[in-house]
Amino acid sequence: MGAPERDCVTGAEPQAAGPVEWEAASDLLRALASPTRIAIVLLLRERPQCVHEVVGALSLSQPLISQHLRVLKDAGVVRGHRNGREIVYELVDDHLAHIVTDALTHSMETPAASMQSQGQDKEAS
Repeated sequence: MGAPERDCVTGAEPQAAGPVEWEAASDLLRALASPTRIAIVLLLRERPQCVHEVVGALSLSQPLISQHLRVLKDAGVVRGHRNGREIVYELVDDHLAHIVTDALTHSMETPAASMQSQGQDKEAS
């Protein structure tokens, strides 16, 4: 039995992707590969926020949050715009929030359901 069909919106077809696209996807996933950066993406999913709001929400130092925001900005995950003396950060697009929320959903699946699925895969082979 194959994998269940998923209701997904498709952008670029994975079959059309090549080494350049794989590298770009790898860079994006690397940028998201931090619990703090995942938390930042989830915060910015709610609404654009300035650095001090993120600092307050995560109870981390301002320099640490700024470093993580720089990684996310360099990877094209967030963008910032100046509002007076502050820079307000927002997600570049909703696809990025979906990547994070899908990963969280997957990580929170019950082990029993995962083991049951693995048992079905073995029976099918």
